[in-house]
Amino acid sequence: MFLLLNSPSRFKNYDVRPSRSGPFLPFLGTVLSSLLLLSITPRRTEAAVSDATKFSSNADFIHHNYDQMVALLDEVHSKCPDITLVYNPPGHSVEGKNLTVIEFSDDPGKHIAGEPEFKYVANMHGNEVVGREMLLQLAVYLCKQYKAGNEPIQWLVDHTRIHLMPSMNPDGWELANKHLKTTGREDWLIGRANANKVDLNRNFPDLNNIVYENEQTHGPNNHLEKLAYALITPDLESETKTVMKWLSAYPFVLSANLHGGDLVANYPYDLTRSGKQKEYSISPDDATFRYLAESYAKNHKIMSSNHSTCGMANDQNFGIQDGITNGGDWYSVSRGMQDYNYLETNCFEITLELGCDKFPPASQLKKYWNDNKNALITYMMQSHIGLKGFVLNSMTKEPINDATVKVLNMTDGQYINHDITSGHYGDYYRLLIDGFYEVEVTAKGYHPHTRCQRVQNKPLHEAVELNFELLSLHYPSQRNVQDILHCEQLRALARNQQNKVETEQEIYDQLLNDISNYFNRKRRIA
Repeated sequence: MFLLLNSPSRFKNYDVRPSRSGPFLPFLGTVLSSLLLLSITPRRTEAAVSDATKFSSNADFIHHNYDQMVALLDEVHSKCPDITLVYNPPGHSVEGKNLTVIEFSDDPGKHIAGEPEFKYVANMHGNEVVGREMLLQLAVYLCKQYKAGNEPIQWLVDHTRIHLMPSMNPDGWELANKHLKTTGREDWLIGRANANKVDLNRNFPDLNNIVYENEQTHGPNNHLEKLAYALITPDLESETKTVMKWLSAYPFVLSANLHGGDLVANYPYDLTRSGKQKEYSISPDDATFRYLAESYAKNHKIMSSNHSTCGMANDQNFGIQDGITNGGDWYSVSRGMQDYNYLETNCFEITLELGCDKFPPASQLKKYWNDNKNALITYMMQSHIGLKGFVLNSMTKEPINDATVKVLNMTDGQYINHDITSGHYGDYYRLLIDGFYEVEVTAKGYHPHTRCQRVQNKPLHEAVELNFELLSLHYPSQRNVQDILHCEQLRALARNQQNKVETEQEIYDQLLNDISNYFNRKRRIA
């Protein structure tokens, strides 16, 4: 299968082992473990950096203007050419600047089927500069530590295609920096918008209201507008269009958008359903998003601890709620980039507010880096939670593009009303927290295929592999006995999580009896 795709498999089937219940039944392990953020945070010991990887003074903790920023990205590439690529997505800012990106991968410039793609975007608001500097420091850090032999960093880069966009709004940064140098003080608004005075985080197509209506009519729950149609949305800015085309060109799985002005990890939805200014706006993946937000907040030095508020409008003491907030429960935002990612692509995005001071003195940047470093690394590793695999034609083994992946949570019996789709090579990635899941894959011209899987996320492990082979409608439908029996087993285990009535041994014993009865019936029919 993987040779057909001309891509090496990086999957580790650590949850699929023979069991005493039969050679073809996956061993399920112990009962579902508690979701502990720290348990999936790898222990990191920084490796010593050689002289060959030492950087110029441009890598110091300074505020980088546009030319310095691009020069530093180029310097990172020159130090680590085998694992980096600097590129410019098609498009530019209003004033013609590129929205430059640096990529980290063990095979830069290529999508490796079976390897998730991750992105950080910063400086969307030009006067919120901490994220811009954190991504520049992150690029330097990844290069240094990879070459120095830091095993968690090597694992991360070797198993993830990482994209860092330090500045989505370089024109706004110039305005904010000019004001700071002229007046000696930062401004809460100057430079926030782009050169056309448009807030880029209120400038994406409005997909929330479409999906809220579709929730009532059972309409589509993702990929709500074709790119060509979305790009003709009135009033879209140049930077917005550039990012929209970027999102369409790369199969991103996980993302975060770095802001400033508060200290919290914000997750979808941002827009309230009722139109109220403040109201919890739950998404179908609320549990997974809360987990993702906590994975950042709990690995930040102070975000999840009790800390002083920033004093902005609608401010809350986010420290007493683990450093996270639902977007709508904070304040409603229409046409934001976070929800656009979730509703138009396969990418889950959260928004990270990195501190009260939007444009702090350069002398404080090292502290910001020390506060955020572990969180930045840990969050990228969440690209590997849940499930991934390939969707193939069962007869030809060719990949099936644009197949729909639907997920039902077997513990509560609820369908997660947010589907994702397979990519060009038939590969899919479905972020999920620990649990029992029933997954149905459908594609035009094929019979649907349902399989079940228990997810137990582990540090420095790839997502559980769950592949699907779909049969053409030209052939009669066939039911896979192993898949059916495995789903029954997991349903019983999922019920056991709720009721705590049956032991796993009792479930296995009953399953063995069911299998025996099935094959006895087959023999009688034969």
